[in-house]
Amino acid sequence: MPERSKEARTGLIAGRFGEFAPRWAEGLQDQFTRITRSPFGPSEEEVRANLAGEASADAALALHDVELALHEHDDEPPVPRDLTAAAFFDVDNTMVQGASIVHFARGLAARKYFKTSDLVDVAWKQVKFRVTGKESHSDMASGKEKALSFIAGRSTAELAALGEEIYDEIIADKIWPGTRALAQMHLDAGQQVWLVTATPVELAQVIAKRLGLTGALGTVAESRDGVFTGRLVGDILHGLGKAHAVRTLAIREGLNLKRCTAYSDSHNDVPMLSLVGTAVAINPDADLREVAKNRGWEIRDFRTGRKAAKVGVPTALALGAAGGAAAAVLSRKRDAKAS
Repeated sequence: MPERSKEARTGLIAGRFGEFAPRWAEGLQDQFTRITRSPFGPSEEEVRANLAGEASADAALALHDVELALHEHDDEPPVPRDLTAAAFFDVDNTMVQGASIVHFARGLAARKYFKTSDLVDVAWKQVKFRVTGKESHSDMASGKEKALSFIAGRSTAELAALGEEIYDEIIADKIWPGTRALAQMHLDAGQQVWLVTATPVELAQVIAKRLGLTGALGTVAESRDGVFTGRLVGDILHGLGKAHAVRTLAIREGLNLKRCTAYSDSHNDVPMLSLVGTAVAINPDADLREVAKNRGWEIRDFRTGRKAAKVGVPTALALGAAGGAAAAVLSRKRDAKAS
């Protein structure tokens, strides 16, 4: 990862937990104003998706810098780094069995934060999505409203602490071993590995940290002085927003998207999958399976023992890992000659 100055790191961290939200709110209003002036400009939905993506990249890098600062004196042997390649993993039904937000809601219901009826409503909407493969705008709007009403006035630290507890109680046992192995393969090749999800970034970061990944791109809720305001920065990180988050992070980290890999189960993530050099459909829904077949993308299914037995290393991933290893060997040889 490219070195950032102390001032840059401080700015990102202060931005995420301090003045970050007001700055993005102003940016949103500026872009909406330009839309009204130009009928040929991006739609309001596209503007919100772009803002969600850029806010997610800012938050992800800031939280990652916090983790680096906490562990900068750890004595783990460094893995040779492949600086221009990374992997991006969707979370729900790709890395985690089921929907992470439903698992989180279960944990909250057990702690009396939610009513059982609210949990049933969240679960039912997820069932509808899994059956139809399509997300209802009304369901998304309703879910967003309930989620924001829940976090309004709560501290970001409280949400992160709850995420830690609920991950250990519920989510840890629901990680797909096959997908986790793929993520580890990228890590062993010295590549960054990021989660990309509509789940709040604080919760997504918990999952990433527990799995030993680089970090997470997630939905960013506005906060002031460490307390949630009950508003989102842009919108839920979804569809085009995920693609914009990945693109923004790649630019800021100096990644070559042609050398990157993305994984997802949903056709809603086709924009993100289409950005990278290698796209892999994991436990795909019917529409994504069709797209993957038409575009020649890898398909990996961990949902049954029979299918899981067929899982191997994606060809392009193997080549990418080999390329990273070769680069590391050459680097060591050059260092030896120089000394």
